[in-house]
Amino acid sequence: MNSLTKSGLGRLAVAASAALLAGCASFSRDGGIDDVARMTQERIAQPAPLKRDQDTQAVQSEIRTLLSKPVGADAAVRIALLNNQGLQATLADLAISEADFVQAGRLPNPGFGFGRVRGGGETEIDRSLTFNLAALLTLPARSRIEGRRFEQAKLQAAMQSVKLAADTRKAWYGAVAAAQAATFADQVRGSAEAAAELAARMRAAGNWSALDAARERAFYQDALTQQAQARLQATTAREELVRLLGLWGPSIDFTLPDRLPDLPAQPRLAANAEADALSQRLDVLIARQDAQATAQALGLTQTTRFINVFDAGYVNKSTTGAPRENGYEVSLELPLFDWGGARVARAQASYMAAVHRTGDVAVKARSEVRQAYASYRTAYDIARHYRDDIVPLRRQIADEVLLRYNGMLASTFELLAESREQLTAVNAAIAAQRDFWIADTNLQFAMNAGGTTDSRTAQ
Repeated sequence: MNSLTKSGLGRLAVAASAALLAGCASFSRDGGIDDVARMTQERIAQPAPLKRDQDTQAVQSEIRTLLSKPVGADAAVRIALLNNQGLQATLADLAISEADFVQAGRLPNPGFGFGRVRGGGETEIDRSLTFNLAALLTLPARSRIEGRRFEQAKLQAAMQSVKLAADTRKAWYGAVAAAQAATFADQVRGSAEAAAELAARMRAAGNWSALDAARERAFYQDALTQQAQARLQATTAREELVRLLGLWGPSIDFTLPDRLPDLPAQPRLAANAEADALSQRLDVLIARQDAQATAQALGLTQTTRFINVFDAGYVNKSTTGAPRENGYEVSLELPLFDWGGARVARAQASYMAAVHRTGDVAVKARSEVRQAYASYRTAYDIARHYRDDIVPLRRQIADEVLLRYNGMLASTFELLAESREQLTAVNAAIAAQRDFWIADTNLQFAMNAGGTTDSRTAQ
């Protein structure tokens, strides 16, 4: 082997060694789940038990424990994070992203060629060992790019986890409020039924007009319809919660608290809401990661614009009756027709698109936080108005009517009518309280994750 051959192979070995040291990657211990759990926990203000390939028996045991008593909002979120199959699919996608990252850091396999030709009493044997030198040299850059993609996949998985937690919490508020509303609808129906029966008896005795008796009967029929609608709404809201929890079979027979949580003493303040959102919203972080990864891809495209196929390797050739020949060969695509300008232009356009998308996400983030806070503050004021003004006033009126009834200054029908009005006010207060807690969840989601969850408003 001459000195040129030795020096060429030596440089090839040095390049391969450098690529091996710079680009080697292996699977992580947790597959990125720990980072996803940490980001989720920071944004939902409770532990996030995220695992892939979980111990089914241990998970089901914990879920049964949580379901054995009335399920609160935090417990519902924990069950969803443990048991929701859609989230498990997202975590599996995270494993795919890690596999792509590890694959990008692996050295490409060498190619081995062997040829044997025999004829005229001679045998010629060709042996070659080739490496994709371009892949070797660009391995560190490709590994860094896929590393950023993996980090982006972690952010996307955290986004799905936070969204699931928000959807579950809102579904919990909706289910509890719907159950409360159904209970009050039962009471309204009972009051209307009593009034209708009394009116029918008084009409039969000739002490009540046909018009007044018909009005009481019509109100009773309306109350029956409202009761059926309230029960259906309670069933629908509960089933939505069940789906998010990933439950089926006997496990769906869990109980919920009898009432919604009380309003906080004071509403949240809007100070630094926009700045906080831009620093911690997951969709903003994802957009930034995408722009950075695209920028790195642009640099890689510019580096390799003329090198599509660059193979180098060792060649050994022997012929019968002749000394063995050794050397190396290099194959290089010549840029005669395609100088790579289109690929570079495409990469530059992709980068600018990523930059503009990042700016668009930032503008939307600011707007969504402002809108979510406005909804939150309005919902708080309305719920507090019902709690502090409307419901106490209806209760005072009911007490006064009861005093007049006891003094024979008001009829039974006036007492029943006022009872129905009070129940209606209480039912509206429940809806306002539910809307506040849903608005609170929407505000937290707008601050921490971004985008929109399933729209849930008062029914």
